[in-house]
Amino acid sequence: MIEPLKVLIVEDEALLAMELESLVEEAGHSVVGWATSSAEAKAMVDSTEADIAFVDIHLTDGPTGVDVAEYIGEKKNSMVVFMTANPKRIPDHFAGAIGVIAKPYTMNGLICALRYLQEGVRRPPPKSVLPAGFTLSPAFETVWAPVP
Repeated sequence: MIEPLKVLIVEDEALLAMELESLVEEAGHSVVGWATSSAEAKAMVDSTEADIAFVDIHLTDGPTGVDVAEYIGEKKNSMVVFMTANPKRIPDHFAGAIGVIAKPYTMNGLICALRYLQEGVRRPPPKSVLPAGFTLSPAFETVWAPVP
């Protein structure tokens, strides 16, 4: 069995964060915390250990999710997956993120994405097929989903 993921949630809408936390835990993983602003997220990154950070683009202090992703990338202690209804706001280089799950997402889509991410983090590259609704960044696409 592959070790469960530790997940950090960076989301400004409390109901979405609580729903995501519930889905992550139902899938057998743990949530190490959640933040609603870039300052909270950076403090959480510095004080917790997460394998994956699900980061929304727009937080309580504005469209600062990309800044959070870059901060996490500098720390190199977690991998980022954007979860946003605004994927066009993600820079071409994805700020170092693995990819994006577009909102609204489905419960099944998220569970499949978690399984894929778990494989990719624990035993790269993932063996599962890239889940629908999950788009890899160009950097990870060449490593995690090479064209046969």
